[in-house]
Amino acid sequence: MKENMLIVIAIGGNSLIEDPKHISVPAQFAAAQKSAAQIVKLIVQGHRVVIVHGNGPQVGFILRRAEYAKSILHPVPLDCCVADTQGAIGYNLQMGLFNEFDKLGMQKPAATIVTQVLVDPQDPSFQNPTKPIGSFMTKEEADIQVLTEGWSVKEDAGRGYRRVVASPKPLQIIEQEAIEILIKSGVIVIAAGGGGIPVTKGSTGLSPQEAVVDKDFAAALLAKSIGADLLIISTAVEKACINFGKPNQISLSNVTIQELEEFRNQGHFAPGSMLPKIEAMIDFIKDTGKRGIITDPAHLTEALSGESGTHIKQ
Repeated sequence: MKENMLIVIAIGGNSLIEDPKHISVPAQFAAAQKSAAQIVKLIVQGHRVVIVHGNGPQVGFILRRAEYAKSILHPVPLDCCVADTQGAIGYNLQMGLFNEFDKLGMQKPAATIVTQVLVDPQDPSFQNPTKPIGSFMTKEEADIQVLTEGWSVKEDAGRGYRRVVASPKPLQIIEQEAIEILIKSGVIVIAAGGGGIPVTKGSTGLSPQEAVVDKDFAAALLAKSIGADLLIISTAVEKACINFGKPNQISLSNVTIQELEEFRNQGHFAPGSMLPKIEAMIDFIKDTGKRGIITDPAHLTEALSGESGTHIKQ
């Protein structure tokens, strides 16, 4: 790997919750500090870094609070939930980065950009929303939400009913210019958190959409838009695998996008888990001819030196 690369790193919202029994804000900050410590190692090597993070659990917490408070307070629109988590998680990462640099006697600025992403109002996902969000409901509770709030709801594997929303593909990073200005100024940028706030553009300008954009697709789009040299998707496993969880499981170390597409078509990657990461990587590498890595936070530096992770090339 060459020196002084511009790297986009996507970290999962679940990676900020290491233990489902410890989901408090301090616990999430402690997890963010660990991610920041690994990212700082890359920056110390001379690389420029843009961080994208997930927010699934955190948005769920906000929606659950809103549900409990609905008798006394207004509901929180989904776009505002995403914006709230961009600020809160970005703040945790900024503090984590500051503390890690402080240990090294360094000063390096970091900033979070509340990021909107343009989506197509005709995206097929708006006609068939499938992304579950929020708490489980009984059939009676779900019917009330459909009637009063206009929600789409679906039964979820016998566990109850949940609200479902569209998950459209991102087309443009609205704040791209601001992000690029900060990068050129030497700032570590945290952007497109939670996949970004989905908006459409009409005769009156931008309008928010009650939808969720996959953060891996947003990271791939951002990486392409700013000319990143490398896309790293950080997840719960050191390497992507085929036959995952089976006796014949095989970890992938070096793979081409053609091989990756074949594995995908054979059904090796689970929807809602590894599949969007694989598809985001294929999209980035096909369009740019550059490289990508999938690994977990603990192996970031080893992966960058080629000693760990799944390395993907054209």
